[in-house]
Amino acid sequence: MNDYTALFRQAMNDQGLVPYPYQHRLVDGPWPDLLNVPTGLGKTAAISLAWAYRRGVRAGGERTAAEPGIPRRLVWCLPMRVLVEQTVDNARAWLSRLGVLGAPGEEGKVTVHTLMGGEPELKQASWASNPEQEAILVGTQDMLLSRALMRGYGMSRYQWPVHYALLHNDAQWIFDEVQLMGPALPTSTQLEAFRRTLHTAAPARSTWVSATLREDWLDTVDFRGFRREGLERIELTDSDQETDGVTARIHAPKALKQTRTCLTKADKKGQSAYIGALAEEIAAAHAPGEQTLVIINRVERAQALYDALADHDAERLLLHARFRPAERARIEARLREPPASGGRIVVATQAVEAGVDLDSRVLFTELAPWASLVQRFGRCNRAGRFDDARVHWVDLDEENGDLVLPYEATDLAHAREQLNATDSAAPADLPPVTGRPGVSQVLRRRDLLDLFNTDPDLSGFDVDVSPYIRDTETPPVHVFWRDADRTTAATQDGPSRDELCPVSLPQLREHLDKRLPGKRRKATGRDQPLAWYLNPLAGDVRGGAWEPLRPGILRPGQVVMLCAADGGYDTDRGFRTGTDDAVPSVATPGPTESVEGYGSDPLTYIGRPVTLPIHLADTAAAMGELAAALRLPEHERNALVTAARWHDVGKAHEAFQRGIGAAPEDDPGGPWAKSGHSDLPRYHTIDEDGETHRRPGFRHELASALAWLAHAGDKREAAERDLVAYLIAAHHGRVRMGLRALPEEREPPGDGTLYARGVWAGDTLPSLAFDGEYLEPVTLELDLMRLGKGPQGPSWSERTHRLLDTFGPFRLAWQESLVRIADWRASRRESQGETT
Repeated sequence: MNDYTALFRQAMNDQGLVPYPYQHRLVDGPWPDLLNVPTGLGKTAAISLAWAYRRGVRAGGERTAAEPGIPRRLVWCLPMRVLVEQTVDNARAWLSRLGVLGAPGEEGKVTVHTLMGGEPELKQASWASNPEQEAILVGTQDMLLSRALMRGYGMSRYQWPVHYALLHNDAQWIFDEVQLMGPALPTSTQLEAFRRTLHTAAPARSTWVSATLREDWLDTVDFRGFRREGLERIELTDSDQETDGVTARIHAPKALKQTRTCLTKADKKGQSAYIGALAEEIAAAHAPGEQTLVIINRVERAQALYDALADHDAERLLLHARFRPAERARIEARLREPPASGGRIVVATQAVEAGVDLDSRVLFTELAPWASLVQRFGRCNRAGRFDDARVHWVDLDEENGDLVLPYEATDLAHAREQLNATDSAAPADLPPVTGRPGVSQVLRRRDLLDLFNTDPDLSGFDVDVSPYIRDTETPPVHVFWRDADRTTAATQDGPSRDELCPVSLPQLREHLDKRLPGKRRKATGRDQPLAWYLNPLAGDVRGGAWEPLRPGILRPGQVVMLCAADGGYDTDRGFRTGTDDAVPSVATPGPTESVEGYGSDPLTYIGRPVTLPIHLADTAAAMGELAAALRLPEHERNALVTAARWHDVGKAHEAFQRGIGAAPEDDPGGPWAKSGHSDLPRYHTIDEDGETHRRPGFRHELASALAWLAHAGDKREAAERDLVAYLIAAHHGRVRMGLRALPEEREPPGDGTLYARGVWAGDTLPSLAFDGEYLEPVTLELDLMRLGKGPQGPSWSERTHRLLDTFGPFRLAWQESLVRIADWRASRRESQGETT
């Protein structure tokens, strides 16, 4: 028995299990670009365990050297949310049996993380703060690709650059069930092309996986040349198909026939006659004691059918993507249990179309594109246990555009032709998948580079990346419910992941329209906002600020707070517009975190005092250790350590020292980098006349970068000087490519004085000795806010865009993130009383 077979058996907890030949090829040959294997044959296990093996994991927890070129992070990008927890649970079980599942930062161990909206910042940073550790990251295409486009959904905007960097460097992407990805598929190939042409700081690559994969689906404008050069492909060979387990699955009997019921224009909204007639057919076909699966194309119709089956003796379950995690986990737990004597009828949407380990004796499905139907058929008689399994397909009247959504009528017409050509849904009997996905908005190089700038516009909004991720008809937002009103909403804590429910923009708009002020709201005496969103430009050192959601502000990727009294959710049916019952709260274990606002950074707050020279030395030391662990080249290491050493010198500014409760003239122990205060005053300075000047929006990292530029002068090469300045300025994610004043800032006294991010031209920093460096007293100048070349040289915008051209977005974000991670690590050690 070879090493991989031993690892595979131990991970799968079956000493007699033998890997399929294709699973061996994942270990023995070149890593594939494409994996085309029928459903039910262990693709997730095959890829995850092959990656672990090639990273040096062996049975019994033994470790060997990792194979060169195999990235540290395995990124599972899944088309649907219901697949995420299942993949995470499986990966943790496999690694645990191998003895290598560990905690973040634990040497020699592998971590597994869920990338979902609503994760607390400290939890999100648990993987991001350990870039040298092997990790499996699992998330939906919405959460992962939005991060890969520097616009991460459901997370703090100020963490975008870190996730972007770690998902583009040292990352092996796995795009599973590509036939469901929609616009995300060409985005995935374009990003792969850009990583190859713009280069990364560490190896990164992509693998596309499906049971219905066609190589020409990957033929996008910038990836086309790489495809023509040849892609590594793994699919079933004769030796695979001769294996007992494979034979049973690909020849599993499944009789295929059309239902009497048909969805027509008269049933456009999925109610009345259609739902009743379909429910009768399902009840008649259901086998007592067994499981029947019904897949409906629209959530509203699925909910109506679930209600129509209420009188049936079988247990009913409804599963779609519009549930909160708490309720979805309860439903999925029931699915893992065997049906009772009456059996079970599961009504679902496309949420079960791929990857879900769900089997049924009888399957009903509405007409869908052929590639999707092939996946749905895989949820019936999955292992070939039944001789009389049946698949029933429901025809749709495709001439009505709304009726066929979310699909195209031409795709449904092609699928109908395929269905009429066969009476068996066994994989071996199905016609091959032909055609290719429709053309969508394609990400181009200029789009990618433009997205590197994370500054919102003055109204607080960003470039909409949803057309690159999902079909534009149903871009996602996340909602959560609180007992909030106009007096309590602004200070609410951010939601936990368990509170978040994904909905489409049209659904949320419909819900809000039904709750607009009118007779119903006047009758209840409630005149308050309907929803709130987090303004990314608001908030102070205490956290963010929830503001009323005004018309026109709703955007894809937002997290929206709703009033629990306004309804909109049922624990058995998920998100529903028009429901009046108050939404029950979700119990969240442990304390919640405040929302990260413009002026707060919970990842560097430690709750105890630390002097500025000590913190600068601690961060430089942490950066040196991280650079050594990642084996960075010397020239890169020097720039990163220098930036880490200088990153916080701007905290010597009077506004910061007073802001943390230290009066510089009365505090001989300072200057301070950290304070023990939990309730901090606003930043301010006091002029010669004793007048207090508030500094809303003050960012010490801008003062640090300006001080470095004044100190470095002509003593450093321009490229190195500007790189260090950028890394210093960007280490909190607030000051990056652009430099401008924000709406809430206060103009300094006098006419024409330049100001930005709370720093005023003419501000001074005192002298400072730290970690072998000495900063002379320095006056901060802001001429580089102006376009063109001034007394301080090129503008800030010209410098940063020159860096972007030199390093490319992936390498520049990587360096930016490493300095930031070093700051997190130093702060964490200081919170435990450890200093250099």
